[in-house]
Amino acid sequence: MDPDYFKSYDMCWGTLGTVRPFSNFHPDRDVTEIQAALEKKDAVTLVRILTNRSNAQRQVIASTFEEITHKDLAGGLKKALSGDLEVLLLDLLMPPLQYEAQRLQQAMSGIGTDEETLMEILCTRSGKQLQEISATYKQLYKKDLEKEMKGETSGDFAKLVMALLNKENVVGGVQRDIESLSASLNGKKADAGPWIDILTSRDSDHLNKVLMGLELESGQMVVEAVEKKFSGDIRLGLKVLVQCIQSPDVYLAKRITTMKTPIVQGIMVSHSEEDLLCIRAAYIKLTGTSLYTALQKHFKGDHLQALLAICRSED
Repeated sequence: MDPDYFKSYDMCWGTLGTVRPFSNFHPDRDVTEIQAALEKKDAVTLVRILTNRSNAQRQVIASTFEEITHKDLAGGLKKALSGDLEVLLLDLLMPPLQYEAQRLQQAMSGIGTDEETLMEILCTRSGKQLQEISATYKQLYKKDLEKEMKGETSGDFAKLVMALLNKENVVGGVQRDIESLSASLNGKKADAGPWIDILTSRDSDHLNKVLMGLELESGQMVVEAVEKKFSGDIRLGLKVLVQCIQSPDVYLAKRITTMKTPIVQGIMVSHSEEDLLCIRAAYIKLTGTSLYTALQKHFKGDHLQALLAICRSED
């Protein structure tokens, strides 16, 4: 454990991220070390520096590197590294909004769409954050995110995705919302309309009351009701949304249990400065094993060391 971690100049004890600003930050010194490490292909030094700086500090390092060397740090990493470690360190180098835009773009590229990654980002980001991600997406890819998502989705799932991307807060009555959702489940084929309208346009406190009320009234978990009554993409979408309303930390911890590299890296990088401590706590509660220990069973080498540095410590 890095002792400077506990001395961070703008850290408060309420911080829920695992990666915090490095207190003794000297970008020139970091650049000198990184330059030497790139020449020697010294992954250990690169991991030590880039996982121990906040994203804002990494941006300063990247710009300082360019000023001093007249070269691009990302390009240098690509030459010096390969495989999963290269991808992870390049991910850490991206500003957060660019990184989320890239994850959305990757989820929609190639054959088939990664619906769950789309839902993960849409459900765990605020309306304001999603607007900023959309603007960044347009800058990066010269395409409109909403149009891209419309082209990649269809039916009720497309309506759900559009509603989440354009989240708005509408005041509703808790009991009235419970009744609307309950009624939508009564027919042979459930009506997704009320679920999309209500679950994408109320604040989280209101929605938690609605979901708790629905569970009390029906005698079953809402996720189970969705599982039984819906099918296809809309079932997946509503299940993710319900889980994220009830506990985003638990949902993200469950997703990490797959131990698939893109999922683990995506969540750990995205949440490293926000709430990875909460996800770690949910993970150990869910699996009985700490995330720090679980990573050691599934990954290896310098890539593992980088993931452990982001995870930060044993629970």
